[in-house]
Amino acid sequence: MSQKKEASLLRLVVVLTCIALVAGMALTGVYALTKDRIEAAQKAKKEMALNLVLPDFKGTLKDTTITPDGEDDPVLAHIALNDDGSLFGLAVETFTKKAFDGRFDLMVGFDADGSIINTEVIDASETPGLGDKINKDKSNFAKQFNGQDPATYKLSVKKDGGDVDAITAATISSRAYCDAVQRAYNVYQKVKEGNNE
Repeated sequence: MSQKKEASLLRLVVVLTCIALVAGMALTGVYALTKDRIEAAQKAKKEMALNLVLPDFKGTLKDTTITPDGEDDPVLAHIALNDDGSLFGLAVETFTKKAFDGRFDLMVGFDADGSIINTEVIDASETPGLGDKINKDKSNFAKQFNGQDPATYKLSVKKDGGDVDAITAATISSRAYCDAVQRAYNVYQKVKEGNNE
């Protein structure tokens, strides 16, 4: 290789390295500037979801982290206690890794008897027009869980022998939603067993 080509190649490597360094620093700066805003927005979204799944709750929340049986990833449970210390209900920040896009997060609220009060999507990136119908502003899919007792209501889609009507053309997202709600119910049962001891 001639000296001219070597110098040209070296200059190219130096220029590309400088560009990569500048781009990396710029990305780090943008992340640092937006990190607090993103965290604040996520916290506000979780608080709103908590209020939606435990409406009319005025007591005390006791937070605990629980790892469902047979799993590695813990979930956060908000135990809702009335002023007299009795159980009002429970809100569970649950998730599924079976979604079409990999993972989404839900908040599921239960009353003291274990019936589902409400569900709310916290974070999801499902396919627009199909899987994103898990969001209440896109369809009524999530409403079918309200008032159901998972002890008798099978939290799986009808195609799999359950009681849940799947979203048309989005069975994977529907199954994933059921998986997240089931995980939340498993946590509810663990909390309820702990409160009875």
